[in-house]
Amino acid sequence: MPKGKLQSIIRRLKNRIALNRRTFILYSVLRVLVLVTLIRCIMTQRWEGVAISILVLVLFLVPSLVEGMARIEIPGLFQAIIYSFIFAAEILGEIDHYYVLIPGWDTILHTLNGFLCAAIGFSLVDLLNRSSKNVNLSPVYVTLVAFCFSMTIGVLWEFVEFGFDTFFGMDMQKDTFVTNISSVALDPANEGDRIQINDIATTTITTATGEATTINGYLDIGLIDTMKDLLVNFAGALVFSVVGYRHLKKNESGNWAEGLHVKPMPVEQYQEDERKLDDMEAKREDRRRRT
Repeated sequence: MPKGKLQSIIRRLKNRIALNRRTFILYSVLRVLVLVTLIRCIMTQRWEGVAISILVLVLFLVPSLVEGMARIEIPGLFQAIIYSFIFAAEILGEIDHYYVLIPGWDTILHTLNGFLCAAIGFSLVDLLNRSSKNVNLSPVYVTLVAFCFSMTIGVLWEFVEFGFDTFFGMDMQKDTFVTNISSVALDPANEGDRIQINDIATTTITTATGEATTINGYLDIGLIDTMKDLLVNFAGALVFSVVGYRHLKKNESGNWAEGLHVKPMPVEQYQEDERKLDDMEAKREDRRRRT
């Protein structure tokens, strides 16, 4: 794709975000922070951080791209949560190491992920329900599918973490120190009897070369972290499912739940938005010619 054409597409996506002033302010602030992080990573030669920063800038444009292509309306509140989640997970979590520095940061984001994915699943099913004349799903069914969609995404993400840890030696599934273990694998008779060891003070790990490392307690390899992530994902999905069901059942408008409900964009609104975007582009071209 020609460079000029790509720049034009990106500019139009940014203009679409600008149609909602409050959302655009948050987007602009976060984008500046990402650019600062990008420059900082270049100066310190942290190339992984550079790649993550570029990825975040691309992800920031996805909601606007989906709106234009699918002709749907993503509420400003929903977009603001998406931008904040991406920034918190990638810039603060990965580049600035908040996952390690702030206890519970990963737990908070997994809870929010469960909430967001349930909202996405809810909107997808509701859009199908509204657009089909032959389908009329009950609020209970829509809510159940949204909940299951969120949990499926959570499980798939744990598969991703396990894959990266297994094949690339990463530590996405954070390990946990424990002092008590119970396992049938420790049964010397191999008869399936559970052997329990309590009050573990230290564990010594010896490699084939004879190098030994002593740790406090016993190291759980990712299982506790995985189960905790799934549990908080469950909690986030459950919270939105309750909120989404009440919103759909009562068909209320004007409350905060409506700010998380993606809806089809009326033809008149889509045409009006396109006219505004054309006007923005025309004014920009006019300023460019004057300078």
